[in-house]
Amino acid sequence: MKFAKVVIDQDAKAIDKEFEYKVPEELDVKLGERVNVPFGTRVLQGFVVGESDTSSYDESKIKNILSTVDGFPVIKSEMLALMNYMAEKLHLKLASILRLFLPSEMRTGKVKELLVRYCELEENFEYPSKNAKKQIEIVEYLKEKKREKFSELSSQFGYAPLSALVKKNVIKVSFEEVKRQIDYDHISGEKKHLTDLQQRAVDTISENKTYLLHGVTGSGKTEVYMNLIERELKKGKTALMLVPEISLTPQVLANFKARFGEAVALIHSGLSAGERFDEWRRIFFGEAKVVVGARSAIFTPLENLGIVIIDEEHEQSYISESNPRYDTHDIALFRRQYNDCILVLGSATPSIESYTKALDGEYTLVEMPVRVNGMEMPKIVIIDMLNELRHGNSEIFSIPLLAELGNVVEKKKQAMIFINRRGFSSFQRCRECGYVAKCKDCDVSLVYHRYENRLKCHYCGKRYKALDICPSCGSHNIKQGAVGTERVVEELKRFFPDVAIFRMDNDTTSTKGAHRSILSQFREVKPAILVGTQMIAKGHDFEDVILVGIIDADQSLYQADYRSIERTFQLITQVSGRAGRSKDQGKVILQTYSPRHYVYRFAQNYDFKGFFKKEANLRKVTNFPPYTKVLRILFSHEDENIVAKEIKVCYNKVQKVKEKYPDDFIYLDVMKSPLNRIKTKYRYQILMRFKLEKADEIEKEIYNCVDEKCKSSVFYEINPNNLS
Repeated sequence: MKFAKVVIDQDAKAIDKEFEYKVPEELDVKLGERVNVPFGTRVLQGFVVGESDTSSYDESKIKNILSTVDGFPVIKSEMLALMNYMAEKLHLKLASILRLFLPSEMRTGKVKELLVRYCELEENFEYPSKNAKKQIEIVEYLKEKKREKFSELSSQFGYAPLSALVKKNVIKVSFEEVKRQIDYDHISGEKKHLTDLQQRAVDTISENKTYLLHGVTGSGKTEVYMNLIERELKKGKTALMLVPEISLTPQVLANFKARFGEAVALIHSGLSAGERFDEWRRIFFGEAKVVVGARSAIFTPLENLGIVIIDEEHEQSYISESNPRYDTHDIALFRRQYNDCILVLGSATPSIESYTKALDGEYTLVEMPVRVNGMEMPKIVIIDMLNELRHGNSEIFSIPLLAELGNVVEKKKQAMIFINRRGFSSFQRCRECGYVAKCKDCDVSLVYHRYENRLKCHYCGKRYKALDICPSCGSHNIKQGAVGTERVVEELKRFFPDVAIFRMDNDTTSTKGAHRSILSQFREVKPAILVGTQMIAKGHDFEDVILVGIIDADQSLYQADYRSIERTFQLITQVSGRAGRSKDQGKVILQTYSPRHYVYRFAQNYDFKGFFKKEANLRKVTNFPPYTKVLRILFSHEDENIVAKEIKVCYNKVQKVKEKYPDDFIYLDVMKSPLNRIKTKYRYQILMRFKLEKADEIEKEIYNCVDEKCKSSVFYEINPNNLS
C-alpha cells in the first residue's frame, strides 16, 4: 500500500498542512501530480508533495485518492524543494506557494491545449453520388491539397456536406495541438562585437556563484547577458532572464528571439491565458531553453539551469507586495544554489543591500563604467522651480525645459518626459471647506482622469463621478491636485500642437499589446515626445532621444520610507540614461523645489559610489538595513474591532520576545497602517527592527506569536519595500 501527502488547493489557514491519502493500486500517482481527493463532503483538487509506504495513522480511516488531473507531475522536484524553503523562510501558506508554479487558468481548468481539427481523405473511400456536388468539390479539393483545416473546408463548402463526408467515412478527422503565437518585433540578430569592457565582464562571470554587474546606462549589459546565455546553451544548459517591467519585454524579447530563435519563451502577466499556458508547457517539456519574463518568471519549471539574470536588480517590482509576499532575489538565490549555476544581478544603480554584499565579498563585483558607444553621459541641468515662480513662471514646465523641447522639435529628434504620477491630477479638493474626494473602500484620495472625466481609486480600481460641486458645502470652487501624465500631455499639446505626443502609463497600457504599440509608434515618428511614468525610465533604447525632462524630481524624495532618497537617485539616473544613446549628446532637465538636496549633486555627476558611501553611512548611523533587519506583520480584516483586538494580542507576545532579546531589538511599535483601509479591509501593523546577529533566531520566535485561529489575514514582510 502506498500513501501520498497532499496539499489541498485552498488558500485557507485552517487547512494549511499536508493531508494523507491512500493511493489505489489502479492509480499511478507520482510526486508533484495534481489529484482529486475527497475532503469532508466535497471533492477538491490537491498537490502530491510527499509519498511513503507506511502511515502513522489508522489505515482504515484514511481515504483514497479518487483520480489524477493531468496524468503527469506538474510540480517538479526543484519546485517542491522551493515550496518547503518559502514556507519556512517566508512563512507562507503551502497552497499559496504551489499556485505560483502554475498558470492560474490551468489550475481552474479554464484553459487547455489549442487543438485544431484537420481533414484528409480515407485511403479506400467511396466516391459521393453525382448529385452531391458540394461533397464532390470537397473530395476534389482534398485530392489536390491532401490535408486542410476543418474550419477552412466548412467556410468554403459548407458544414453540412463536410459533416456528411465524415459520417460516410470518406474523410477522416484528426486533432493537432497548435501553439498560440506571441507577436514580437522582428529585428536583425546580428551578433555585436564586444568592447574590451564587455569581454572582460563575460570572461569574469564564469564560476557558479553570484555576481553584481554594475554598468552605467548604455554600457551594453544586454549584450553581455546574451553572450553569457549563449555560452550556457552551448553546454546544454538553460537560462532565465528577468526584467522589471512588462513594458521592457517587447524590446528584450525581440533581441532574444533574433539571437536564439524558437528556444525563447516569454512569461509575464500581459499574455493571454492561452499564450501563458502554451509558453509554460513549452518550458515544462523542455522545448524552450531561454525564458524571458517579469517577476513571476522566476517560478518557471526550467530544468538544468545554467544562469539566472536579474536585470535592473534594484527595482521595487521584484518584490511582491500582495499575497503571497516574496522577494525575487531570495528565490533566485535558492535556484542558483539548487542548480549550482551562475546568478547575475545587473544595474546601473544597484541597491544599497546588493552593493554592500558585493563590497563584503558575498557577491563578486563586475564593473562597466563607460557607455558602449564611448559617448559621455547626458548632462543633467538642475532647475530650481521656486526661482521659476519668483520670475513669474507658474507653468508645469520651466523656461529651460520648453526651450530644449523647442530645440528637439527643430532638429526633428525625440524627447522623453518623466513624471511618476498618472491621471490629470492627484486629487480634487473643495477650496471653501477643504473636502477631498476619497474612495469609499480605501483610505486614499481619488485621482482625477480628465480624459474620462472620472475619479479613480488607484488601489481598488473603483470609479466615481468627477466633482463639479462639493458634496459637503455645495461650492463650485474645486481645486485640482498635483499634475499627472494626462495633464502634462495636455499642456505639451498647447505648446507644441503639431508634434506627435505619446503617453505611457497604466491607463494607456491596460490592453493587450499596448506597450509594444506605443513604443513602436514612438520609435517611428520624429519629432516626437513620449510622456510616461517609471515604465519609461529604464531599459528602453531609442537612438533619437536627445532630451529627457524630469517634471517633479521631488515626488519620491519625501516619502516616509528609509529608501526614499535611494529611490530618487535610482530613478533620476535611470531615466537620464534614456538620452544620448547614439551619436548625439544627450541632455536632462531636472525640475525640483529642493535643488540643494545632496541627492541631486550625486545624481548630476552620476556619482553612484559617492552616493552609496553617504547613504550607507546614514543607514549605519540610524540602524537601518542592510545593517539591521526590519520585520513588518500586517493584519487585515473587514471588521476594524477584530483586527485591532487580534493585533494587540500578537503585539503583547512580541513584547515578550523583545524582553528575551533586549540588546537586539532597536525598535518595536504597533500602529494603523499609513493606508488604513484598502478594498474594504482595515489594516494594522507591527513594525520592528533588530540587529543582524540573532535575526534568524528572533524571526522564528516572532512567527509563533500569531494565533493560528485568528480571523484576520496576516502577512509577514522582511525589509518591506513599501510601508504604506
